Amino acid sequence: MGMFSRMTDIVHANINAMLDKAEDPQKLIRLMVQEMEEALAHARCVSAQYIAQKKQLNRNADSLNRSAQRWQEKAQRAVEKGNDSLARAALKEKQSQTRQFEILQEEIAQIDSQLDKLTDDIEQLGHKLAEARQKARMLSQREHTVAAQLKLRNQAQQESVQRAMGKFEAYQQKVDQLEAQVEAYDLGSGSASLEAQFAELEQDESIEEELARMKKSRAA
Repeated sequence: MGMFSRMTDIVHANINAMLDKAEDPQKLIRLMVQEMEEALAHARCVSAQYIAQKKQLNRNADSLNRSAQRWQEKAQRAVEKGNDSLARAALKEKQSQTRQFEILQEEIAQIDSQLDKLTDDIEQLGHKLAEARQKARMLSQREHTVAAQLKLRNQAQQESVQRAMGKFEAYQQKVDQLEAQVEAYDLGSGSASLEAQFAELEQDESIEEELARMKKSRAA
């Protein structure tokens, strides 16, 4: 299993745990981005360790290669001097250095393979992280847009209610004014009727008094 697969499993596990907690979408996206950033940072750290290890192995391999060449030269001089036993000992050391060199070369090849896979994993994770960040920005923008729309709709609704209430109050005031006019008219009409009745009563009394005077004068 590659490094990216392990990191992806870890990220997915953490995301599933967050989903189980029913986190809000924006917070969930932020946590996803954070998890992927941490995974990417870990992958880069491992890559740096591989590179440092490869450099050290290359230094050791170069040292072994130079040592093998020196033993080869010593064996050649021993042969030239006719000392076969010394030449054999030198060739033995050369073979030992060569075997160690070959082992290091295999380890370096394995590290190169791991670095190639890790580089691909980092690249894939980097793309995924960029997508997640883009989705986070889009979600944040959508949330702000929806919040602004809701605010405007609430304001519009409140203004509509206020207008309706204003129209109702204006209509109620007109009705109150009409009722007041009717009441004022009724009060005026009642007062005029009473005055007329009192005037008529006074007129009747005057007539009766004058009639009484006429009867008295005739009787005298």
